[in-house]
Amino acid sequence: MRIDRRNFLGSMMGAAVLPALRATVHASPGTDTVSPAELAADPRRPQYHLLPAANWMNDPNGPIYWHGRYHMFYQYNPDGAVWGNMHWGHAVSEDMVHWRHLPVALAPTAGGPDAEGCFTGTAAVVDGRVAILYTGVCASSLDEATIKDATPPLRESQCLAFAGDEELTTWTKEAAPVIATAPTGLQVNGFRDPSPWKQGDFWYLVTACGSPNQGGAVLLYRSRDFRAWEYMHILARRDRMGEAAFDSFDPWEVWECPEFFALGDWHVLIFSTAGKVYWQSGKLDKETMIFHRVQAGILDYGSFYAAKTQLDKAGNRILWGWITEARPLDQYKAAGWAGLMSLPRTLSIAEDGRLRIGVAGAVNALRGQEQKLNVSAGEASAQQQAGTMRIEGCCGEILCTLRTDAGPFELALCGQDENGAWVTIEYNRGHSRRVSIDGRLLPGSLDLSGGLELHIYADGSVFEIFVNGQIAWTKRFYPAGKETQSLRMKCSGAAGIERLSVWQLTPISSDRLTS
Repeated sequence: MRIDRRNFLGSMMGAAVLPALRATVHASPGTDTVSPAELAADPRRPQYHLLPAANWMNDPNGPIYWHGRYHMFYQYNPDGAVWGNMHWGHAVSEDMVHWRHLPVALAPTAGGPDAEGCFTGTAAVVDGRVAILYTGVCASSLDEATIKDATPPLRESQCLAFAGDEELTTWTKEAAPVIATAPTGLQVNGFRDPSPWKQGDFWYLVTACGSPNQGGAVLLYRSRDFRAWEYMHILARRDRMGEAAFDSFDPWEVWECPEFFALGDWHVLIFSTAGKVYWQSGKLDKETMIFHRVQAGILDYGSFYAAKTQLDKAGNRILWGWITEARPLDQYKAAGWAGLMSLPRTLSIAEDGRLRIGVAGAVNALRGQEQKLNVSAGEASAQQQAGTMRIEGCCGEILCTLRTDAGPFELALCGQDENGAWVTIEYNRGHSRRVSIDGRLLPGSLDLSGGLELHIYADGSVFEIFVNGQIAWTKRFYPAGKETQSLRMKCSGAAGIERLSVWQLTPISSDRLTS
């Protein structure tokens, strides 16, 4: 999390914490120690998502498949369950589902360009070695600062480190930044989050940027050797004429965590701002490296930010995201943990350039025995059957498909000891054939011509919801009490259901601490 994510921080933690975060990049944790036993007993702590054993996690960093294993790095505070003192945490997996924690990969170097934090970046294979390009932050004079309202002002630069072993557990940093300053003459609100790729004879790189009172932008660089980088031009920026994919505007806006990659016959740009992750698809002129946008949208409508991608061993484009907290700071500080990684999501693209999204098939390995609705027994029986289905410990998966020519449908997910629903999904044929989640209508561009499919992953205090492979919505909820609750369902309008399947999912560790 960065200093200028003010609006996002405000909505996530409440305005009371903002002055402290503006004051210094090294936010003092000030958190009581929470024992491993207390963490393992926390019913709100997920059981099959990746998160550290304790403390704060935010952005996914440099996910990479290397020598038969998936490595995930992430923004991590080793000192407590609040943002500050940014390190790179590290975990490894053979399947993107079961993870093992490794020692911290990157830590700030006193007196170095990253003395005040190792911010977000990307991993790449360069001449047979794994390299990390990341943003280092250090104190600076006001005229050189890219974060001017911090105390002291802070300068962001793009730094380089190389792995010293096959396990990627030791790293050697280059002494000086490879991109020390923003382009000459360009006034910026932020300058961070480098993301490189190889194309032809050159390496290319995008970085996050924002111009005062103009909006976010993505800068494009190129290099032949991964060390000397030449600024080319602005790859994409906010359209001040109102054609952008979003309406909100903050004069301090920065298009954070940009990624640019080929997908099918298209190129896709993703970036994070205003608390959401946005995508644009279009065509790239490879001679001029000019990107022509055709389609645009939002990657996830809920508690999901700072998305990052990688290729899996089969060459599929995999998306990760930071699942943020939706409870007050004092609550997650007391809990001893905050933030988690999304499940691995696959990205594909339709012929018209619209993105398609779903959970990677590797997650299916966690499924236990299927509970399946007998849809031929009639509507009343189907509703009664659905009411008896349970997901113990709120650790499971739901797949529901229904005809859109039927009457109104509602699916509510709740705990056995709570009256209110944790999430409610509704479809109303008479209301412009629209779908809503917790009363909020999904975009009218949602294609329902083939019916409606709801794919839901429930884990402790998070739902990852996918609608027709077109829309994702991550919902945080916090069951009351100290005991783990089972998830139950209430549905009405069951006559349109074609399939309702429920699976208990197997936790990836025995104690909610991952490993």
